[in-house]
This record gives sequence, C-alpha cells and structure tokens, in this order.
Amino acid sequence: MPDSIVDAARAVRPEESSAARTTVMTSAFRRVAQRTAKAMGSPWAFLLAVAVIVIWAGSGPLFRYSDTWQLAINTVTTIVTFLMVFLIQNAQNRDSAAIQVKLDELIRVSKANNAFMGLEHLTDEELEDIEGKDEGRAKAVLEARQASKDAKHKLRVIEGDG
Repeated sequence: MPDSIVDAARAVRPEESSAARTTVMTSAFRRVAQRTAKAMGSPWAFLLAVAVIVIWAGSGPLFRYSDTWQLAINTVTTIVTFLMVFLIQNAQNRDSAAIQVKLDELIRVSKANNAFMGLEHLTDEELEDIEGKDEGRAKAVLEARQASKDAKHKLRVIEGDG
C-alpha cells in the first residue's frame, strides 16, 4: 500500500502516466493559447506591430535597404504568422465546440427535432442533402403562408372589408 500520494503517483502505470502528461500538456497549451490570443487581439498588440514596422522601415537607410534588412522582417513576419495560425485555429475550434454544445442543449430542451443533434459528424454530402430538404420545407412553408395571406385578403374583399 502506498504511504503517500507521491508514492501512489509513482505507481501509476506507464499508459496512465502518458495520458496524464498529455492532459497536463493540453491544459497548459489551452491556457497559453487563450492568453496569447487575447493579448494578440488587443489594441496594444496592433500598436506594437505598427511600431515594429515603422522602426524597421525607418532603419532602412541605416542598413542601406540591404537584403539582410529585408530578410529580417520577412523572417519575423513569417514566424509570427506561422504561430498565429495555430492560435487562431485553437480559438476557432474551442468557439465552435462551445457553440455546438450550446446549440445541442437548446435543441435537447426545446420542441426542436432532436435528429438535428450531432449533424457536425455527418459527411459533406449528407449535410448538403439535409440542407436541401430543409430549404425545400422552408420554401413550402413560405408559400403556404403567402397563400394563406392571399386567401385571407380575398375573403376580406368578398366580405367588403378589404
């Protein structure tokens, strides 16, 4: 029997230890990604980027607009862009997942058709098929409403109110 929590943690099987490390890494990445995305979306980050460009452009004459001078800004912007792609994708994935959970909950607690829950797991072709059917239903409902309005108007005309 382990004497402490530390001893128990040491006794964890390798596959559990790997899963625990993955969870810790994922959690750490999520926190860093959220903080960085929030910081990079701030006005201060934009002003910093503008300042870097102004300083770089202003230093052009000092470096005689050399290839190295141009390479420096190209390298920095490429690296920043490359890293930001992953941050943006992470933020978008989290937002999409949160929205999906909220929509599923709204469907679940409402009178909406529960068959629509989990549509995000369908193929593109299956989604297009459902979308086409839904558009057809919506068009039919609009036509029925218009026909009903037309019928009500004709009835008012016949009765002398319209």
